[in-house]
Parts: sequence; structure tokens; C-alpha cells
Amino acid sequence: MKATIKNSMLAVSLALAATNATLASAAAIGDTSVKFTGYIKADAMVSNYSEGTLGSGSIGRDFYIPSLTPVSGGDEGTQFDSHIRQSRFRFSTNTPTAEGDEIKGVLELDFIVTSGGDERISNSYTPRVRHAYIQYKEWLVGQTWTTFMDVGSLPESLDFIGVTDGISFGRQVMVRYTNGGLQLALENPETTVTPNGGGSRIVADDNAVPDFVAAYTSNQDWGYVKIAGLVRQLSYDDGSGIDADETSYGVALSGKYKLSNGDDIRFMVNTGQGLGRYTALNASNGAVITADGDLEAIDSTGYAIAYRHLWNDRMRSSFMFSALDIDNDTTLTGLSVTESSYSARANLLYSPTKALTFGAEYAFAHREIEEGLEGDMNRLQVSAKYAF
Repeated sequence: MKATIKNSMLAVSLALAATNATLASAAAIGDTSVKFTGYIKADAMVSNYSEGTLGSGSIGRDFYIPSLTPVSGGDEGTQFDSHIRQSRFRFSTNTPTAEGDEIKGVLELDFIVTSGGDERISNSYTPRVRHAYIQYKEWLVGQTWTTFMDVGSLPESLDFIGVTDGISFGRQVMVRYTNGGLQLALENPETTVTPNGGGSRIVADDNAVPDFVAAYTSNQDWGYVKIAGLVRQLSYDDGSGIDADETSYGVALSGKYKLSNGDDIRFMVNTGQGLGRYTALNASNGAVITADGDLEAIDSTGYAIAYRHLWNDRMRSSFMFSALDIDNDTTLTGLSVTESSYSARANLLYSPTKALTFGAEYAFAHREIEEGLEGDMNRLQVSAKYAF
């Protein structure tokens, strides 16, 4: 009788183990393992502008964009906004090959910078693709962060980016080769142009060759440093007289220095001719049209620094500053283009458990245009985030 009961219990245990094993492998399709991650994030912010307000639907009300700080000379205005647009989900796959290698795939989506419902009833948002790429051996093919950017140097901010004025930023399709710390990439090109005398941005899409980026990262016990170089063609053909090309180049230096108490310092600087869309979310265009129909690259320099302090194992803060300076030839660009911008931020984040974070962040931003008009933004943002 005892043996029968013992055998029955053993059978039940084996059945439960088999069930658990089945559940644990439920994220596998054939030989491919599939992982689902992401986070849900709710943000609320109060923004005060010294020179007017941003219109309904402006993406500058969802996160900070340096070129959108009002400088119009309007009345001071305050706006409250809340959204869940930063929430995102990510599927990653891993498939072993018969040769002992691995094929990795990533597909990630979020809801920011998209259309959808309105705030009257539904607050619906359209998903957008952030990343979609394949990795095999030393090669990456698909869309992800530009090689000219350094994600690791970004501070922890409630804002979508935080140190936006001073960093290189972008996602695009590429073919990238990686060997240790060396990366070489051919990336999707795009040229943004300022009309002669000023006016609305021209998005040309006339490039004949991809952008080329080379980068090297040196990892050390104290942190790391990355240097990246960019060479690209600026092109514009309006089909009626203007058909011009210009060479653009830039360099970026970034990294993170780890302190002995667990704090760290993150830094980045980028400078060059015709960086355009690669820096400060395209606060400056890559080139301006000259009087004789040629293109002249626009110089710019941006930098940022951030200090992250751990108060204890559940609470931390980041203190950030970033700035952008644009060298416009105002005889070509006019006086309404951005000359400079800067912003400063400080936050306090609390994680009662690893997957959950609550935070508050204060930001101050300043923008000036070549005409001499300038404006400030003060923003208080709070958020709740559940990462899985």
C-alpha cells in the first residue's frame, strides 16, 4: 500500500515537472526561442513657456524637442499633458544554426510620434516600428540606432531622451559590421535643406549613396569611451534648376565613467559640417541653398554631461545639462533659424521593486534664434513605469 502511494506521488511529481517544462518552452517555435519584453509607462507633465504655448497635437508636448521651444514673443502660457506613448513592446528571437552560430532577430514597437485618436474620447495611438533587424555572426541588417549614436551614454530620464540638445540621435536601416570594438556601417541617407533666405524645411530624399559611419568603443574597468566618424552626401534636386551635392562629415565622442561608490558620469559631444538630422532631432538642417543654387553645409556643435547618483538601492537621481550651437550663414538662412539651445534636468526615481519605477523630473530649456528672439520652457514631469 505504501509503495503504491509512493509510486502515485512520484507519477504526479513527474507529471507536474513535465507540465512546467512545457510551460517553460512555450516561448519556443521549433528551434527558435522567442522572448517578449517591454514596459508600460504613464507620464504627466506641466509645461510653462515664457513666449507662448505649443499647439494641440504638437509632439513637443509629449517630449522635449529643442527647436520647438516658442520664441514668438507671445504671452506666457502653461499646459498640462498626460499620455502613455512611451510604452513599448519588444520581440527578440534566437535561432541556432547547424554550424554552431546563432541568428538573432528583434522587432520593437511603441506609440510616440504617431497619429491616432484624440483626447476627447479614445486617446488611441498608432503603433510604430522602432527596431527591426537581423544579426548573424558579425553582421547586422535592418533598422536600429545609428552607429553614430551612443545609447549607453544616455542618462536615465523621464523625458523620451533628456539631453536632446547635445547628442546624436536616430534610427535607420543599415548594414553594419562589428568586430570587437570596431563598427563599420552603411546607413540610409536623407538630406534636410533650408531654402535660400529661409523658409520651411525641405526633405530632399535625393541621395545617391548611403551614409558611412565608423566607430570604435574601448571598454575599461572604469567604464568606456566611444569615438565615431560620419561621412555622407548632402543632395537636392528640385527638378527645375537646382541639382546640387555637398559632402558632410562629423565626429562624436562619448562614454561613461564609473565612480567607486556606484555613481557614474556620462558625456557626449558631436561636431561637424552638415550633421543636420543626426544631432538635436534636426534642430538645424544639413545644408542651405546658396544664391547660385548650390548647397552649403551648416556647421554645428552639441555636447551633454550627466551625473547619476545612487541614494540607496531603491532611489537614484540624474543631473543633466546639454547644449547646441549652430553656425548659420544668416545671409543664406535668414534670421528665423535656431542659433542655440540648452537644457538642464534633475530627477528623483524610486523603485520599490526591480520592475517598478516611480519618478519626478524638473527641466529647464532655453532657445534663441538668429533674429535675437529667445524663449524658455519650464517643465515638471512625473511618471510610473512597469518593465517586464
